[in-house]
Amino acid sequence: MGSVVQNDKNGASGAYGAADTARTTPASRAARRRAGIRGGIAMLALTAIGSGCVQGGGAERGGGAGSPGSESGAAAPPAGPADAADAADARREQASRLQAERTARIAAARRWGLKKVPLTAPAPPAQKPRITTRDGFEVDGHEELGLPPVFTRIPTRQKVVFLTIDDGAEKDPAFLRMMSELKVPYTAFLSDYVIDDDYAYFREMQKRGVTLNNHTLNHPYLPGLSYRKQRHEICGMQEVLREKYGKRPALFRPPFGNYNRDTLIAAKSCGVKYAPLWAEEVFVDRWEYREWDRDLHPGDIVLSHFRGKGHWKGTMPDMIRRFLNKVTEKGYAVALLEDYL
Repeated sequence: MGSVVQNDKNGASGAYGAADTARTTPASRAARRRAGIRGGIAMLALTAIGSGCVQGGGAERGGGAGSPGSESGAAAPPAGPADAADAADARREQASRLQAERTARIAAARRWGLKKVPLTAPAPPAQKPRITTRDGFEVDGHEELGLPPVFTRIPTRQKVVFLTIDDGAEKDPAFLRMMSELKVPYTAFLSDYVIDDDYAYFREMQKRGVTLNNHTLNHPYLPGLSYRKQRHEICGMQEVLREKYGKRPALFRPPFGNYNRDTLIAAKSCGVKYAPLWAEEVFVDRWEYREWDRDLHPGDIVLSHFRGKGHWKGTMPDMIRRFLNKVTEKGYAVALLEDYL
């Protein structure tokens, strides 16, 4: 008798006590057991539907267990053999790609006559360094007026330097190939009077990831001009760059590194945010230094020019060889200036 009571409690009914069971016949008890079993099955089905576990139910609606928006809170199933295989394939593919890039870089260094393969720059900092005007390079009211900072170095401990190239007089296709094959980043500061015969050359440069910045329309000595003429030189070049290359840049370098208060006020008025100068200058046959120790430092900005055999004793690739051989030998990588601003 007790076993029947236990079976009833395990069924969906569970409403029959021992006294009721004692008054029933064996046939009625069997019928009740069958009804309890059917009720239990029905309850299980309702529970399954409610939790989205029935095939064709919640999974089709995107609300199954473990899916976004599910209320079940169930954890995602562990990765199966197929997932592990995919992850392994992805790792192998990445390793293969990196090896291919390294092999291509070694071949390019050999092809362009470098002594060593250029070092790869570290990832730029997630938080950009605060850029301020170098001591002694301020103008009256510099900080109060929010004028573009003038600086020769980026404050960083990373062993990187930044290559910047001015004006645009030389348009050497070999230079574009060299920099692309070696994957060396650089920043251009252009003057309209020397690029207006071949805007397309610098458009190709831009396609290769180079930012084209402002170096005035005609490369004058700015402190010798009135505010109005300085503004024409700077803002006029901003418009040339916008028209020809789609963007007014945030960087401006005054010709010869000369500027005054009017220069920076004019530059700010047409969207300039930074006025980087340089710590070193590299030529095809020598280096020149701003600092007394005549050495490279982390974050130094290096200047060169778009020049060829008509201007100096060599080509743009010759200058890049001199630049890369020195910085690589000193343990420096070349990073992109804009990544730190």
